[in-house]
Amino acid sequence: MSQNQLAFVFPGQGSQKVGMLANAAASYSEVTDTFSQASEVLGYDLWDLVQTGPQEALNLTEKTQPLLLTASVALWRVWSANGGAKPSLLAGHSLGEFSALVCSEVISFEAAVDLVRQRGAFMQSAVPVGIGAMAAIIGLDDESIIAICKKLSSDEVVQAVNFNSPGQVVIAGHVNAVTEAMAACKEAGAKRALPLPVSAPFHTSLMQPAGDQLAEVLAGIQFSSPQIPIIHNVNALPESDPERIRQLMVEQIYSP
Repeated sequence: MSQNQLAFVFPGQGSQKVGMLANAAASYSEVTDTFSQASEVLGYDLWDLVQTGPQEALNLTEKTQPLLLTASVALWRVWSANGGAKPSLLAGHSLGEFSALVCSEVISFEAAVDLVRQRGAFMQSAVPVGIGAMAAIIGLDDESIIAICKKLSSDEVVQAVNFNSPGQVVIAGHVNAVTEAMAACKEAGAKRALPLPVSAPFHTSLMQPAGDQLAEVLAGIQFSSPQIPIIHNVNALPESDPERIRQLMVEQIYSP
């Protein structure tokens, strides 16, 4: 595969599971080395957490975010160290955009680990565990989902936040509103409505306080121009200006 045909898309929250990367770690030292590096930043053994769980701990966003960032960077390092072709584009779902920043050398790995740990804490603080939820709606058009969310948002918040592909949209908001929207979407013809294993309603307006806190932290981190173009979540466009990238990372926390 030639370079101009290759793109990497890094995963967001919901991809975590106990025991992940065990097989890769048995073959590639880059995996455990990367987790050791992250553990030094975090002050706890991230690899042990991933391998032993429990799953409920992995699903807490302040644990999930550094975990998945580290897993993505570890696999990137395995790819790069073993002759993998350099991609022409990078992207990431939500949290995965921070993995793309590291792999494109916009920010350092150590800075990113601490950054997403704080990002997770800010997001969880904005909406405590048990208050918010997210769900994937499959097989219903965007307009119908948006209309259902708008109709059910009079007392609580539920919004369409991730437009992953035609026929797959993620909704998020308060638990009861999300539950009602899931049922309404199925009644409207959705094939499936699946709750996601996350602990907060990411990319909704409820995350605005977390965005404000994140902006303060980002102001103290060195940003560089990307070595590989990154397609950003907020506008689906690449950006070369480090200061604009910094702002986009704030906006994506509370924007669809």
